[in-house]
Amino acid sequence: MSINMPQTDTVQRLLRREFLHQTGLGLGSIALSSLMADDGLLAGDAAATPAVLNPLAPRLPHFAGQARSVIQLFMAGGPSQLDLFDYKPALQKLDGQPIPDSYVKGKRFAFVTGVPKCLGTVRKFSRHGECGAEISELLPHIAGIADKITIVRTMHTENFNHGPAKLLAQTGSALFGRPTIGSWVLYGLGSESHNLPGFVVLTSGPRGPRGGSYLWSNGFLSSVYQGVPLRSKGDPILNLANPHSVQSDQQRRVLDAVRDLNTVRLETTGDQEIAARIASYEMAYRMQSSAPELTDLSQESQQTLDSYGAKPGEASFANNCLLARRLVERGVRFITLFHTDWDHHGNKGTDLQEGIERTCREVDQSCAALISDLQDRGLLDETLVVWGGEFGRTPVGEQRDVIGRDHHIDAYSVWLAGGGIQGGQTLGETDELGFYAQDRKQSFAIHDLQATILHCLGLDHRKLTYRFQGRDFRLTDVAGEVIQKALS
Repeated sequence: MSINMPQTDTVQRLLRREFLHQTGLGLGSIALSSLMADDGLLAGDAAATPAVLNPLAPRLPHFAGQARSVIQLFMAGGPSQLDLFDYKPALQKLDGQPIPDSYVKGKRFAFVTGVPKCLGTVRKFSRHGECGAEISELLPHIAGIADKITIVRTMHTENFNHGPAKLLAQTGSALFGRPTIGSWVLYGLGSESHNLPGFVVLTSGPRGPRGGSYLWSNGFLSSVYQGVPLRSKGDPILNLANPHSVQSDQQRRVLDAVRDLNTVRLETTGDQEIAARIASYEMAYRMQSSAPELTDLSQESQQTLDSYGAKPGEASFANNCLLARRLVERGVRFITLFHTDWDHHGNKGTDLQEGIERTCREVDQSCAALISDLQDRGLLDETLVVWGGEFGRTPVGEQRDVIGRDHHIDAYSVWLAGGGIQGGQTLGETDELGFYAQDRKQSFAIHDLQATILHCLGLDHRKLTYRFQGRDFRLTDVAGEVIQKALS
């Protein structure tokens, strides 16, 4: 279909100089309007809804939350809390002995069979900071920020398989098809970033996390809320740059035409997926310049690079931590960093000796540097940082190449810092063997952690809902209580 402009005798050709001379004031008004719109100072069309104008426009929270952004440091595979944050002298004494039947009667494991034996740790623990947090020698840098973090030792989850457990941690359900927490946050608050996606995903480690793109999916929410993976090495997004044969002005004309056609269709149908499509095309266009600038870590000082252990041009967790800080500075709402290889069963390379030492070295320095850097730049009070995996590791051993630990869902450790969190405390105590929470009232579920993250952002997890297939869904399903003792 072609569109022909009407030809009339009244059409006059103006020289470029005459056009600029006659419309100078108008061009100035257009420029001013654009700047005011970027800063949220321009009144919109009263008849148009914010979702039509911009599906990612910032929205007010339910109440005044302290955090404006979230950085989720997801340790995919299940870090061993017993070798990192939860020292158990009684487990040391029983090392190699069968665990009392009262702990495991009727208990199912992912891989352990027969009569499991207690497995102590070979790691030294010591107390750190004014709070006296007990942290392993494997994490010396995180130990150095002990007064800035809150350690929760009694998290529990529902599934001991990696894929479903990751889905539960990210979506509140072990089933496929639900929105992830980053998508829920974007749906509730929008984004303050104009030139970058509001929900960004960064991955590192020898492989991607089990569960793949479902871990940053928008589920049944509009596709505009989906997480966008960025690469820390090479092009930030594949195929983002124009082919050499396509000029920028050509691309802009095509996008304008597509936007106009989509807008007509949107006005006719009211389908918000069309609004999402318009927004995604425009975001991709802006990212052609903003994304390469974002990932150019050579702009950072050598001191900053050294503090993270980051090296421009490489793909690493350290680089991703530094990118996360840069994303927060640019108004991105939710950033998830997946780092794999925490599945320390005892196979060669994924054991409790060299395996866990290597993985800890890959994350320890940069995690601590991220917290300190955010604080130095005045961003920590408004940025919530959450560290942890989908579950922990068993207090009993699993024999493979060498002895390792199986998946453990009943009590494991996470830590939080920044916006809305009271640092310098440890919440929850496990029993003397580290198997269960000592006090079931201080045992915290995944939905509790999710409710707490939303609370720090000013969102009531019970009110953040979306109607789909005849019912109201929420991230925390029908459960979840805010972990009040973690809050500042």
